[in-house]
Amino acid sequence: MEKVNKGGRPPKYKTPEELEQLIDGYFAECEATGEPITLTGLCMAIGTTRDTLITYGKKDEFVDTIKKARNKVENSYELRLINRGNAGDIFALKQFGWSDRQDVNIGGQKDAPFEVNIKVVD
Repeated sequence: MEKVNKGGRPPKYKTPEELEQLIDGYFAECEATGEPITLTGLCMAIGTTRDTLITYGKKDEFVDTIKKARNKVENSYELRLINRGNAGDIFALKQFGWSDRQDVNIGGQKDAPFEVNIKVVD
């Protein structure tokens, strides 16, 4: 059964396979030229924006395609970080949900009360 678009702009990509072919083309071009893989580069190559890519990532039929693409982009930043430790790569990974913050809770705070357990030995 064909889905009917209820107003608005027609979908840019009709099938996940069509989008995946464009994505794979971008990755192949980067590998051939040595150009780094980036999220913005991916969006430019497939003719869309980051926001539109995120929107497609929420559509059931495109979820896996977008997740795979984002994982490949994230992996490229991670590998560059390992190889050169660049702050730009750290920033990019934070856009994927990474954090370099360490939370230490020593107790006694409103959300984590301090507990003392005493064992009496006879």
